[in-house]
Amino acid sequence: MSRDRYDPHAGRTLPLLAFLMLLKYGPAGATRPPVTAALIAANALVYFRPGDLDALLPRLRHVMFNPHLIIKYGDLRRFFLSAFYHTSEAQFFMNMTSLLRTGAQLETSMGSSEFASMVVSLIGLSQGFTLLLSKGLLSLGNHVPYYHFSAGFSGVVLGMNVVLNARAGDVVCFGVAIPAKYVAWLELLLVQALNPEAHLVGNVGGILAGLAYLVLRRGTEPLDLMFSGIADIVSQPARFAGRLLRSAAAHRRGRSVQGHVASLPRETVQGTWGCTTCSYDNSRFTDVCEMCSTPHQDCGFSRRRHLQEGGNNELSVEELSVEEIRRRRLQRFGK
Repeated sequence: MSRDRYDPHAGRTLPLLAFLMLLKYGPAGATRPPVTAALIAANALVYFRPGDLDALLPRLRHVMFNPHLIIKYGDLRRFFLSAFYHTSEAQFFMNMTSLLRTGAQLETSMGSSEFASMVVSLIGLSQGFTLLLSKGLLSLGNHVPYYHFSAGFSGVVLGMNVVLNARAGDVVCFGVAIPAKYVAWLELLLVQALNPEAHLVGNVGGILAGLAYLVLRRGTEPLDLMFSGIADIVSQPARFAGRLLRSAAAHRRGRSVQGHVASLPRETVQGTWGCTTCSYDNSRFTDVCEMCSTPHQDCGFSRRRHLQEGGNNELSVEELSVEEIRRRRLQRFGK
């Protein structure tokens, strides 16, 4: 368990979460966003800690988000890993069902690589805004958020909702039409009403992260390059696998490709040309190979002259055998 003490009733929400995922991913022809499924699986593994993972993963108390400890000790483990830990199964279930709904829609419309880069950006932005808000409240005399311990994926999910609703118009909620840009704030109020212990500053940081992502994504060229760079890094494994497949296909075609290359005249160092028959390097001032008397294929005039001088019995380059090449070499050097 993500908590330090074992809960004998853990896992009661897993069948329901699995059923919801089956409804989303199971039907034939349904979209199956892989990054969303991987995020849900990662959060589930971290929370339930099956088998040997219990000994490998850090304990909750060692990774909970705490602005004081992060700033004082530069604890980046708390800064990043706390988003994937949850303090209760109810919190885990609420965040994962929201991630399943929002993440699947965003990944389907954005593409997996861009969606993954957005998730990485939202984690950093939401944690950063939470840190800044806590520090700002501390300077105003409110010490509670600065020393508060928290964990959970809710800030990232709220940031996703902001991005998802950015292109929408009005959303009907409880029979009332609400502008889409206010839906995330309404969801924040519902979360706080259902769970008063939820970290308000962290959730506000998530909404601000979504707004900042939209502003930066529509910003100047350097910022566009930054987000596209993140997408490139995330998609590297898929591209690497594609290169391996293409390399294997090219290897199978290697023999035929080598056959075509061997028929072309070989250019060597500057001032010489390579004979296509015996591979001897000849001076560029000669039109006939000094080793086997084969004419330079790039010099059409000398080739015609050589064939004319040899008469009808002269063999063409393609007809030269190994024995004929050997005989010509012996003749050339007078052995």
